[in-house]
Amino acid sequence: MIVIYHNPDSIESNKCIEILETSKHNHQVIKYYDKALDKEKLIKIINLLKISPLELIRTEEKLWIEKFKHLIIAGIEFSNDELIDIMISHPQLIERPIIINGERAVIGKPPKKIFDIL
Repeated sequence: MIVIYHNPDSIESNKCIEILETSKHNHQVIKYYDKALDKEKLIKIINLLKISPLELIRTEEKLWIEKFKHLIIAGIEFSNDELIDIMISHPQLIERPIIINGERAVIGKPPKKIFDIL
C-alpha cells in the first residue's frame, strides 16, 4: 500500500494523487495537517527519504522566514531533534507531498518523482 502525506492546497500534492488514481495503485491519503505526525513517524519518514531534517523543511515558507531564519543568520544552529520538533509544532513547514511505498520514499516535487518508487 502506498501512503501519501498530502496537503490538498498543494498543486504538486494534488498532481501526485491524480497519478496514483490514474495508475490504479492502492494508496492511503493522510492529510498531515488534520492528523499530526508524531516524532517517531517523522523520524522514520526522514530516514526513508535519506535526507536531513532541514531538507524536509520548507525554508521559503513565510513562517520559517519570520520565526526561524533570523536565528540561523545570527549563527544559532538547530539540532536535528530541534528541527523535528519544529516540524511537529508547525506541520505547514513540512515539504510535501511525501509518498512512501514500502521502504522507499520520495518528495513528490516534481510530481513525476513518484514514478521512482512505483
